[in-house]
Amino acid sequence: MTAAMTPGTAMAPGTVHVVGAGLAGLAAAVALADAGRPVRLYDAAPRAGGRCRSFDDTALGARIDNGNHLMMAANTAVADFLDRIGAPDGLYKAPDARFDFLDLASGTRWSVHPNRGALAWWLLVPGRRVAGAGLWAHLRAGGLLLAGARDRVVDRVPAQGTLYDRFILPLTEAVMNCGPDRASARLLRRVMLETFARGGDACRPWIAREGLSEALVDPALAHLAGHGVSLETGARLSAVERRDGRATALLFGRDRGRVALDAGDAVVLALPPDQTGRLLDLDVPQGAVPIVNVHFRLDEPLAPPGEPRVLGLVGGTAHWLFLRDRLASVTVSNATDLAQRPNDAIARTCWADVSRALGRPAEPMPPVRVIVEKRATFLQTPDNVARRPHSRTDLANLALAGDWTDTGLPATIEGAIRSGFTAAETVGARAPAAPRTKPAGARAA
Repeated sequence: MTAAMTPGTAMAPGTVHVVGAGLAGLAAAVALADAGRPVRLYDAAPRAGGRCRSFDDTALGARIDNGNHLMMAANTAVADFLDRIGAPDGLYKAPDARFDFLDLASGTRWSVHPNRGALAWWLLVPGRRVAGAGLWAHLRAGGLLLAGARDRVVDRVPAQGTLYDRFILPLTEAVMNCGPDRASARLLRRVMLETFARGGDACRPWIAREGLSEALVDPALAHLAGHGVSLETGARLSAVERRDGRATALLFGRDRGRVALDAGDAVVLALPPDQTGRLLDLDVPQGAVPIVNVHFRLDEPLAPPGEPRVLGLVGGTAHWLFLRDRLASVTVSNATDLAQRPNDAIARTCWADVSRALGRPAEPMPPVRVIVEKRATFLQTPDNVARRPHSRTDLANLALAGDWTDTGLPATIEGAIRSGFTAAETVGARAPAAPRTKPAGARAA
């Protein structure tokens, strides 16, 4: 991990143009502004946040997130970002590392409950580990520690048994957004080393109290405004002009046109992989995997104010159930098949799981909003992980950011913010790197 620049760090003169105002771009802009660098921030959308944002849903009469996200106390970049933007309380930080689960098929409930310290004595206590899985099964999951660059999760963890069904499968799909038969074992190993291997204190869940925008996006924009940085919306980048190993201009749509870069200027591209690949002729990860989120609005509160809850579900369609105020929100990762179905069918399938989990009647179904994020993450197979580019490019004044770049982590909020901090460091002062261009015959997704 590259540490974020501290306020007051001396940097080269010139404006940094940050293109893309998702969390990666926001993190880069915040770090640069804190270091005293002039920043211009652009996004093609009418608002910041990218795939992590909140909006008012008139049909539900509630404010919802476009997707549910769970972070952990081990997420150091998230913590740093929150401190920088003055919003350390935007996330509800659970006092204990406890993950509740329900098997919808059998009705069995259990909790994975690591102890606070790194010495994992909780594995010896049946009431703290996965129900129906013995100590030996849990220890065999340590095969992830031997993961090589080409290994999938199933190459290191037995793809059978209770532990696999009730923990490895849901964990992999939640973290990697693809099944253990495809997901990079090395990326999952990195997550386990940064969380469960450090003990319960590192595993405490962090969840947005109100919404992702309120917790992460709006405070970042306010912080940037304090540095004289405002978001320029409707700015879709169509080309990057280059000469002598440097970016010389950015070409946007007709409203903004061509933005020339002065000698001391720099660029951070915090855009999706396919768009970045086309703009720079880079080899990037191929393919994307959808995530489906379904929000139900009930008549009574489901969790204490400001203290959202999450329940893991196995044996059904829904994977994770987030409870906040009167909202019951379902997340289904690795949702390629589900995403093809009509919204009404998705809603009814998920409500069958939610009503069972909450002990509610199956009919009538409450007001609902279905959100299908078709390109939620890149496909995190070993082959694609090998194609992740570094922040540094062959253009001396241009760096990349995004959860799909080579952060060493899966495509998560933590990875996105780390990538933004790394990009801010990269455009500070450095020499050009060797080119990473597409091999002959390769095409962007």
